[in-house]
Amino acid sequence: MKLFSKEQIYEGDKLTTERQNISSTDLMERAGTQIFNWIHMRMQGAQVPIHVFCGIGNNGGDGLVLARHLITHGYNVMTYIVNCSDKRSKDFLINYDRIKNVTKDWPKMLSCSGDFSEVTIDERDIIVDAIFGIGLNRQPNDWVQELFQKWRASKAFTLSIDIPSGLYTDRAIEDENAVVHANYTLSFQSPKLIFFLPETSKFTVQWEVLDIGIDRDYLMQTEAEAELISKHEVLPLYKPREKLTHKGDFGHALIVGGSYGKIGAVNLASRAALSSGAGLVTAFIPKCGYHSMQTSFPESMVITDKDEEYISDISFTIEPNAIGLGVGLGSEDKTVKAIEAFLETNKVPLVIDADGLNILSKKKTLLKLLPEQTVLTPHPKELERLVGEWSDDFDKLKKVKAFSKKYKTIVVIKGANTITVFGDKLYINTTGNPGMATAGTGDVLTGVITGLIAQGYEPLAATIFGVYLHGKSADISLEDYGYQSLIASHIIETLGEAYIDLFKQPEEEKKQQEEQE
Repeated sequence: MKLFSKEQIYEGDKLTTERQNISSTDLMERAGTQIFNWIHMRMQGAQVPIHVFCGIGNNGGDGLVLARHLITHGYNVMTYIVNCSDKRSKDFLINYDRIKNVTKDWPKMLSCSGDFSEVTIDERDIIVDAIFGIGLNRQPNDWVQELFQKWRASKAFTLSIDIPSGLYTDRAIEDENAVVHANYTLSFQSPKLIFFLPETSKFTVQWEVLDIGIDRDYLMQTEAEAELISKHEVLPLYKPREKLTHKGDFGHALIVGGSYGKIGAVNLASRAALSSGAGLVTAFIPKCGYHSMQTSFPESMVITDKDEEYISDISFTIEPNAIGLGVGLGSEDKTVKAIEAFLETNKVPLVIDADGLNILSKKKTLLKLLPEQTVLTPHPKELERLVGEWSDDFDKLKKVKAFSKKYKTIVVIKGANTITVFGDKLYINTTGNPGMATAGTGDVLTGVITGLIAQGYEPLAATIFGVYLHGKSADISLEDYGYQSLIASHIIETLGEAYIDLFKQPEEEKKQQEEQE
């Protein structure tokens, strides 16, 4: 699913009105009606007080359409105009006149005085936030912020239209008190990037997309900066297996890493690489890990460094199709020298994690030695060492994009919504859960992506697919272990179920298909 910028959304609205021969007021009616349908389906006429707060722009116009439909369907509605400026949009004014034609209780004007004594909200009520939309370009006035705080203090369920008021679509906020904390956001046509960034995702607990009929050709043909990755997007990436194949057809993955006390990281990555589908997996480790690797993971082959406790010379005669480098590696001087010597001659696709990234951060000249589309999988601190400190999430994305373009690398920003960055493009993952905040899950991800590249997936496809499978496996494991008891090994154990899930139809889809048949 594409995530469009506000400029692209405005352009889509404009083209839709032209191509469908409708007015912008008609499109607003369509949007407001979709919100009403969503609410009506869930409330079925229940007489819970609904407070609809409308700004004086197009977001407020959507709110007025909603309020009018709620009124004509007999709901208990209070409508308010947050009169924060003299500039009213044309479509807002049209819908302001329309709502006055269906009720004697005209919308209450809330003025800049900040006196909200006439606004009484109970915890069991519903608040609809239709004040500011995607066009907001400055922080809301103090008195509007006071209104937001009143909503929050009431603890009433808050539903935002398109975007929680006070958020910008393309830059960080100045003050958290100037933003609505929504329980649910109904976003028109596509979700917004700010729903997935750590600093702004907290302003809506849940979100859902409403289709308002934007021109299909425009949606299909327009390239978006970001794409949301779910089952629908990764299924076309999957490479099915033919009947007459053997292990040699699915590549050889090499995992290079480990040090005294950290051989487990290589074990996890190697197991994940094989479980992702690689035909062969070899672990390159210090001598101290030989027996533990051979006994704990007999499916893997093992090559040992001449050094007992650390890697000091990466030499091998095998011909791997992909190499995962860095898990449990350590950063001893001799290991750094070994990595430098290895990178100077290596041409095999790479996935680099953990101490491999820390070594690159300390010696940035090594970044120029990386093959194109090398995959880097840093956690937040490792990312900061690579690209430098950032002021906010938007600045972080800007820095990562610049880094990716400069070194032609694929960067995985690990987090609650892991984002894969390649050049200017963002791929936002939808799988995963808080149980993954545990030791070793990053090693598993390194192994999964390495295993996919070894099988013949292009590095970008392998990364997008690998991040999805990794998160989906954790989601499946969650059913048995919960957040607290989920460990990295569980994710490996359910990778097979994650693959199988790709071909499972949701119950809703099954039902629709059965009805059609």
